Amino acid sequence: MSGAVYVNGRITSKQEAMISVYDHGFLYGDGVFEGIRVYDGRIFKLEEHLDRLYASARGIMLEIPLDRTDLRRAIIETVRASGLRDAYIRPVISRGPGDLGIDPRKCAHPTVVIIVDAIQLYPREAYERGLRMITATVRRPSPDALNGRVKSLNYLNNILARIEANQAGVEEALMLTGDGVVCECSADNIFIVTRGEVWTPASHLSLLQGITRDTVLGLARDLGMPALEKIFTLYDVYAASECFLTGTGAEVAPVVEVDGRKIGDGRPGPMTGRLIAAFRDLARRTGTPVYAEEAPQRR
Repeated sequence: MSGAVYVNGRITSKQEAMISVYDHGFLYGDGVFEGIRVYDGRIFKLEEHLDRLYASARGIMLEIPLDRTDLRRAIIETVRASGLRDAYIRPVISRGPGDLGIDPRKCAHPTVVIIVDAIQLYPREAYERGLRMITATVRRPSPDALNGRVKSLNYLNNILARIEANQAGVEEALMLTGDGVVCECSADNIFIVTRGEVWTPASHLSLLQGITRDTVLGLARDLGMPALEKIFTLYDVYAASECFLTGTGAEVAPVVEVDGRKIGDGRPGPMTGRLIAAFRDLARRTGTPVYAEEAPQRR
């Protein structure tokens, strides 16, 4: 089949996959999820994504009904069933079916869904010319509300920011903290290049600590680029020589315009280009094999 969905132990086509309308993930956004990529038959950074999924679940006191070994196996089996060699995986764990009240004690059994399908977040030409972005008026929630490091099903804040980007006719929306500090985008982490250094907002600012973000920080250091977690403002973004976004869906994407202001010379920058090449190389040659013929041979 092209694409596959696992629902509580059963793998079906996406047309046949169903959950209860009383599921608290559907009713209240009560759950957590991950986005994971498959490149040429290998799942990229699977263990890191599982680490974050279980940490997010602990953050909202949600017990995942599968242990790590069983969930890993279910993910691999669902990718195999999809028949896809390049794919996007969306594991979703919700509180499960309950009643129309919010009391989580009414949800006896969490729901486990694993979706495997294709994804293309931005058109291919956007990576060549660079993305355009605006600053959203909606702000990121404070970490003393729902901490942004929990990758929860409650994405309305991000969706409102994305609506602003759509209305402005650009690809992405930058989100600030309540104090006006640069935080992240509606679906991506942000990086800037300034004075030869690579900067990204510090993780304590209630942003999602992206797997691709952390991978790119490591690649930058491997390439001899000073890479730092910093607190900075829109001034620093406007004055940057380069800007780029990272995310599972976006991978590494150059940004050439923010709020109508040209970044650098208005073209994807050289340091961004080196990081894009390094990330693509790493993604294609590493990862957890899905198909038996690609698994390491036992001696």
